[in-house]
Amino acid sequence: MSESVNLTAPPSGAAERMMRRFAWFRRQSTFYPLVGLVVVGIVMAATSNTFVSLANFSNVLVQVSINALIAVGMTFVILTGGIDLSVGAVMALSGTIAAMLMVSGVNATLSLFVCVAAGFAIGMINGMCVAYGRMPAIIVTLATMGVARGLALMITGGYPVDGLPEWVRGVGNGHVIGIQTPIIVMAVVYVIAWVLLELTPFGRHLYAIGGNEVATRLSGIRVARYKMLAYVVSGVTTGIAAVVLTGRLMSGQPNVGEGSELDAIAAVVLGGTSIAGGRGSVIGTLLGALLLGVLNNGLNMVGVSPYAQIVIKGMIILLAIYIGRERRR
Repeated sequence: MSESVNLTAPPSGAAERMMRRFAWFRRQSTFYPLVGLVVVGIVMAATSNTFVSLANFSNVLVQVSINALIAVGMTFVILTGGIDLSVGAVMALSGTIAAMLMVSGVNATLSLFVCVAAGFAIGMINGMCVAYGRMPAIIVTLATMGVARGLALMITGGYPVDGLPEWVRGVGNGHVIGIQTPIIVMAVVYVIAWVLLELTPFGRHLYAIGGNEVATRLSGIRVARYKMLAYVVSGVTTGIAAVVLTGRLMSGQPNVGEGSELDAIAAVVLGGTSIAGGRGSVIGTLLGALLLGVLNNGLNMVGVSPYAQIVIKGMIILLAIYIGRERRR
């Protein structure tokens, strides 16, 4: 009698290790945004002949840089279970303050430092109200959004502030060793953010607060301090984004940043960070920002209506939220 063949034999050692690695990677928060980015990239490359080019990739990274800088700070806030709706208005106010200082004769370097400091200050106010004042984050940041936007319009009269020193252009449009400045700034900020979240007690405490704030407080961690610092980080990265944008526009624009908060939240959610807090990563946020940038770039190239683009992005965000909910379940 011939020997029977076991069709249910277990996989070999190498295959089993590969399956385990894939299962581990699939559980990571960056899995779905990476798959989404690859799929969207393949679709756009198939529908547009000019999509796959070094110049277009560089253009996408520059376009993504502002949203990515805002979104990295937003990640810190959302990890604690909070939200920051003021980032777009803060970017406008910080940029106009810096531009007005430069036009009035203040040193340009000092003016750009004040731009970041303004973001720091508003982030501190948001954090103190939320963490120590126990006020709802959505209400606090909605209020500071109105205050910051109103101040930007008041001090400029609603008009752009022009006449900046020519070297400021290099901050938003320059090159260093052949790489555009906004890309370098974005990369440096993300490396620092990754180190803070993954390799320091500060990052571990933020994850713990988002996971279970009550248990974290009972364990002796100063929850209010770390929640406040998360909003400070958001303010600082928004101020850095304002510096880059001011260099790109060569002016202070009081109306910029409208809707930036929604784009930043979308990048964070698409990147796999839980809107309830406690789960996510800045690498995922970068992938989410790139996904939005590639999607915008590709849809523009194939001539999709801007109104249809809003619908498509909204549907993708809903899908990301659904996938995140299912993964938590």
